[in-house]
Order: sequence, then structure tokens, then C-alpha cells
Amino acid sequence: MAQFEVSRRALLGGAMGAAIITLPGCQSVGGGFSLVDAIRRLLLLSSERAFARLVAPGGYWDDAVGTLGLNALLGTRGNVLGSILTSTLFKNRLESAFADIAVDGAERAAPLVADAVRTIGIQNALALVNGGPSAATGFLREQIGSTLVEAMVPELGQAMRIAQEPLVGQLITGLTGIDVAGVSRNLAATIDNAVWREIGVEEAAIRANPRSTNDPLLITVLTGASALGGGA
Repeated sequence: MAQFEVSRRALLGGAMGAAIITLPGCQSVGGGFSLVDAIRRLLLLSSERAFARLVAPGGYWDDAVGTLGLNALLGTRGNVLGSILTSTLFKNRLESAFADIAVDGAERAAPLVADAVRTIGIQNALALVNGGPSAATGFLREQIGSTLVEAMVPELGQAMRIAQEPLVGQLITGLTGIDVAGVSRNLAATIDNAVWREIGVEEAAIRANPRSTNDPLLITVLTGASALGGGA
């Protein structure tokens, strides 16, 4: 998370001066900032808040991937899976171990999102400012594509192989011929969906209450967008 926070500070540093929209719908705002700056700051703040919740103790598993089951990761494995998951307690412990691996994946995703926000060109900034509750998040996800999944697959595969929880090792050993890369890809895809869902939730919350950010630029731009009929 430190790298993500550094990236955010680097982008936002010195940008807390007063910002005034010069004309309704204008592509620039006072203080030398543009609507592109506003979108980037919206996405960075949404991302920071989302990842803080995703990696909080109990937060990721309870809120983001609570419906994740091992069948979704491993597929139907017949008697082998059934023999391993012989009790609810055993299954809960195994899922908790996978949850810890998933949290690590979310932490690895954070700086990738921050870097993407900093480097991508944000077209149609006015349309994004005046878009739906998670318009900017949707745009960013389209720009990143499968980058998060591809980056997390090898890391998660390695984490499963060396996991401290012996149940993970027992599972992998017991499932002869298991495609660890395939399992990690499924897990990465689940993390990817959770990440974008949570960023979208945070974006919508910021649009609904810009003043909660204490960010003059976001307050000015998003309040103006709301007055013009955009936002949430």
C-alpha cells in the first residue's frame, strides 16, 4: 500500500488550492487545473478508499468475495474435492487461507491502478465528470483491460505453492494434475471484479457527497456537475 500512497501523493501534491469553474461545462477550472485533473483525483481517491476496505481485516472476504467458493476456483473435482472438504470447519479454514492469498492480490493491484490513473490520457473528461455514478471507474477499467489479472496470475500461483496454511498444500497435492496457473487466474479474475466493483462504489459515494472529500477541486467540479444534471 505504501507505493500506492506515494503515487497518490505525487499526483495530488500541491493541488489543494481553490478551484472555480469559470463557465458551466468548461474544460478547465481555476488554479491551473483541468477536468482531467478532477477525474484523475476522483479515481485516485476512489481507489485509495476501495483498497483500504479491500485489504482491511475481514473486509475483503466479507464484503468483496464473500460468495467465492472453492468450486469457483477449482471446478468440480469429484471425489478428490469431496474427500478434502469433509467438514464445514475444514472448508472454512481452506477458504480463509485462499482469502489471505486474495488479499495479497488486492495489495498488488493497488499500485497498478495508481500508475494507470497517472499515465493514461482521459478523453472526454467533461462526459466523465457528468457521467453516471461509476462512469470514471468504468472508463479506467476499459483502459486497463486484463492488466491486473495478468500481473496477479504468476504471483498468486506462487503464493498458493508456498502458502503457510497446510490445507492449501494438501489441496494442491491431493488434486493430481491441478492447473495452479488456471486456479490462480480464476482467483485473479475474482479479485479483479471485486476491485472494480469497490472502486465504483467509492466513486458513487464521492459523487453523492463531494464535500466529504475536503478536496476543493472535487467539491467544485462535482457540485457543478450535479447542478448541471450529472453525477449520481
